Amino acid sequence: MDEKDHLGEKFRLKEQAEEDRYFAERDRELIAKLKLAREAEQEKTLRELTRARCPRCGERLRQRSLHGVAIEECVSCQGVWLDQAKLAEVSRHKGEEWVSRFLEGLVRFLEHQEG
Repeated sequence: MDEKDHLGEKFRLKEQAEEDRYFAERDRELIAKLKLAREAEQEKTLRELTRARCPRCGERLRQRSLHGVAIEECVSCQGVWLDQAKLAEVSRHKGEEWVSRFLEGLVRFLEHQEG
């Protein structure tokens, strides 16, 4: 093989190696994007499946009114679930019951934690 053919062969091998590297990197990037998209879809599906479910037993929560505030309760384990705003709203209803005092204290505690 003369030197000209030898140089041409080396050039073709170099081009092929660069092309292989390019496509390998592109494939890695595409696989990473697909993996992220799949994970995001799985997260979305999981959130949809667990929405309005009791965190303790998994049963569907039902809405109920407590002092005019819509709260969620579990009919299976009797858990009551409400966010901080609803907790504050429920605690504003004054009464001599220990529950009202407990809720007021809990709201103050949560506000103190945020500040």
